[in-house]
Amino acid sequence: MTGARAPFRGSAGMQHPAGALPGGFTGLSRRRRGAGATLLGAGLLVLALAHGPARQLDYAVPVLLVFTLVVAAALLGGMQIALPGAVAGALLLNWFLTPPYGTLVIESAEQVLVLAVYLGVAVAVSWVVDLAARRTAEAARARAEAEALSGLAGAALAEHQTLPDLLAQVRQVFGMREAALLERDDDGWRLVEASGESTPGADEHEIRVPAGADLALRVRGPELFAADRRVLTSYAEAAAGALITHRLAERAAEAAQLEVADRMRTTLLAGVGHDLRTPLAGIKAAVSGLRQDDVAWTATETAELLATIETGTDRLQRLVGNLLDASRLQAGAVSTALERVRLEELVGRALIDLGRLDAVALDIPEDLPDVLADVGLAERVLANVLENALRHGRAGTVTVRGALGAEPGTVVCEVIDHGPGVPAGSEATMFAPFTRLRGEAGALGDRATGGLGLGLAVARGFAEAMHGRLAAHPTPGGGLTMRLTLPLAGVPRGATTTGQGAR
Repeated sequence: MTGARAPFRGSAGMQHPAGALPGGFTGLSRRRRGAGATLLGAGLLVLALAHGPARQLDYAVPVLLVFTLVVAAALLGGMQIALPGAVAGALLLNWFLTPPYGTLVIESAEQVLVLAVYLGVAVAVSWVVDLAARRTAEAARARAEAEALSGLAGAALAEHQTLPDLLAQVRQVFGMREAALLERDDDGWRLVEASGESTPGADEHEIRVPAGADLALRVRGPELFAADRRVLTSYAEAAAGALITHRLAERAAEAAQLEVADRMRTTLLAGVGHDLRTPLAGIKAAVSGLRQDDVAWTATETAELLATIETGTDRLQRLVGNLLDASRLQAGAVSTALERVRLEELVGRALIDLGRLDAVALDIPEDLPDVLADVGLAERVLANVLENALRHGRAGTVTVRGALGAEPGTVVCEVIDHGPGVPAGSEATMFAPFTRLRGEAGALGDRATGGLGLGLAVARGFAEAMHGRLAAHPTPGGGLTMRLTLPLAGVPRGATTTGQGAR
């Protein structure tokens, strides 16, 4: 880019940090112009003070000295310093070193010619030096602009380039105090994202570059020149692209969440429909039978119908309980009241809740230390795990075993069944809500996690709320072993305990 640079706004000089675009009306910084003026002024002052000895020299010597000072000033400060310096040097030579001294009158035509040639050559050399400085600055600016555009193009291809990163890069490249992306709506312009200080300074300039129909890049700081506009416009377009990409990613994430939620709702409705219809149908049939006046039910038959009603009601109660518990876990609204309790007591409570007190074999040592647990939550964990084992395990093959854990300060409760088991590698995924798993290849039956697939998800959530763990492992010989790990009561975490570890 060549030629004069008209500033966007204002007239203050621009100073860029390292790596920023170079700028300035003359292509030279204010510091260099100050250095040139200082050198020229000091040299002329020394020559004026030493005019007595200088008169003893040949007239061409002080002329060449002043000429050298003007050229040096042009190299440092450019035309703005060299031109008035050349005139000042000519006046100094005339006043102090050209007879008659102390006046501006020149008696010798030869000296008039010398001063005229000096002044013309000094001005010409100063102009050439200033032009060279301009071209050098323009080349540096073009190189910096190319680097900035190249970096911007590379950043646009990088997926990790974000809007805050781009705005921070704008501040660095242009030496701005603030860079912000604005968006226009019905109420005017609003801030989308900003980098830097938002309070405008007294001597700062605000520049806005369009970045689409309703977007604009705003920068605040030193003035910018027209040569910088192309780079700034490129940054504005890149910032608009980054914003659009970010919003598209957000919409894609929202769509994915909605898809998951919709899939969960579909699964929930299907599962609830199935799990509600089965017990309700049994309850309805039992109640209708008991209400029949033309049938004389025996005591045994009446008891069976009432048991059917009770079983269906319990099943509905567990279904509603699991739904409510899953909602509590998802909302993070589960509170615990940890207390010392025996593992055997927790297992007994769970079996009583299931109405299957004699359905499992217990292998819990009498001297097993107490655990630290929330009685209500632990009972729900064991009830859900036991219900799953009793549903899918072979009759009379479910065992509950308690032992000290291999990890210090823990007790392990294992619920072991010899049913169909689950497919290899699915022991971790089976705890996700609404998960249904088929049985092992070649195994008899179909092993789902039960109904809606919420029982084990709720069990693991409650176990973790009590600082415990619930994991699934294949049972040797076939089946599934659910391992519940709970902390020992009264034992600090990390303390060492002795005893038989869980297998």
